Amino acid sequence: MNKNTSARLARLKNYETVFREMLRIAALITIMTTVGIVITLVVNSFHFFAGTSPWKFLTGTNWTPLFADPQFGVLPLVVGTFVVAIGAALFSIPVGLVSAIYLSEYAHPTVRRIVKPALEILAGIPSIVYGYFALTTITPLLQKMIPATNIYNALSASIAIGIMTVPLVASLSEDAMTAVPASYRQGAYALGATKLEVVMKVVLPAAVSGIVSSFILAISRAIGETMIVALAAGAKPSMSLNPLNSVQTLTGFIAQASMGDNPHGTMSYYSLYAVGLLLFLLTLGMNILSRWFVRRQELKRG
Repeated sequence: MNKNTSARLARLKNYETVFREMLRIAALITIMTTVGIVITLVVNSFHFFAGTSPWKFLTGTNWTPLFADPQFGVLPLVVGTFVVAIGAALFSIPVGLVSAIYLSEYAHPTVRRIVKPALEILAGIPSIVYGYFALTTITPLLQKMIPATNIYNALSASIAIGIMTVPLVASLSEDAMTAVPASYRQGAYALGATKLEVVMKVVLPAAVSGIVSSFILAISRAIGETMIVALAAGAKPSMSLNPLNSVQTLTGFIAQASMGDNPHGTMSYYSLYAVGLLLFLLTLGMNILSRWFVRRQELKRG
């Protein structure tokens, strides 16, 4: 080995060492950021739960933290959150899945190259734009069709969030179906299956883990959405399951209380962290469920 080759290998080794350390630092920053967020939520939530019991917080049906006689029953916010999230899922999951099936199995490659980027543009629109769209366009249309619809209501927020999360479902589901080996389809066609039978009985079952993961991620995105619900859903904590009524979600309360008069060190101030911790646990649980389902499907396939 000559001197030039040795020097080159030494430089490459140094570059690799530097690059490996940069990757390690980036990973540590990510981990430490997550740990810092969790510690902040837990520590400040501890101050909140020193003044009220977790049981009353989770099961109480009155949420008035900014009143003179505050009540800290978070259940109305949880109900409002799930009314909006489920409504959004009922819109985005069917539309996104059907779009994914079309793009993966029926669309001409030229059409796919045009439609998929156009669909994903929806994901790049700021959520505040969706909020104004829900308030100024969707709500008036709903009021014309259903006069009992309130100005601020869960349904318009659900539709707007559903439109926003359609690209998430469509893109991830389409990627999962495209990853199914072509031999699966060819084998089904060789047995006399129709196009629809191949899609429903071969492609979808083979891609089910990725498809369900996209559903869960879309629901998690809906649960964590802030600006749309703050603008369109209203700010009235309610136990009502009627989507035509005004509701307040977990994120909606955080947005409202953060912008208002909320003195540091008060119970209402620490309630922000308790609600944030609950929201974090909900989305974490959804992600854990998604990973569990994917792992379970992988084990089934052997």
